[in-house]
Amino acid sequence: MKILIDTHIFLWALAQPDRLEEKQRALLQALYNSIYVSAVTVAELSIKTSIGKLAMDFDPVEMVEKAGFELLDFTARDALLLKDMPFHHKDPFDRMLIAQSLRNDISVMTSDRKFGLYGCKMA
Repeated sequence: MKILIDTHIFLWALAQPDRLEEKQRALLQALYNSIYVSAVTVAELSIKTSIGKLAMDFDPVEMVEKAGFELLDFTARDALLLKDMPFHHKDPFDRMLIAQSLRNDISVMTSDRKFGLYGCKMA
């Protein structure tokens, strides 16, 4: 299974794995799954760090690789979906992850219930 993880899932997997549900931990550890971290997540972490909303003392790209996850670029074709998406969710980073999940037919792992309103496959 291909799984795109939301930013908070990425942070929890790195620093607070007990915050993950048992099913989430199992899916992240299963060798047969491909786990993706979006370039959108890297951008979100970088922006929130630059404005003081988050203290990030690590290189997120390096941590993706160390964790055995894969980076997923956000493309112009992913972005095109944003213009027609309803505003169930106001967070632009989450909206981009939703668009990426839908366009690439990748399940998304999040604790945010609003993702389901868009018809994303949920992991």
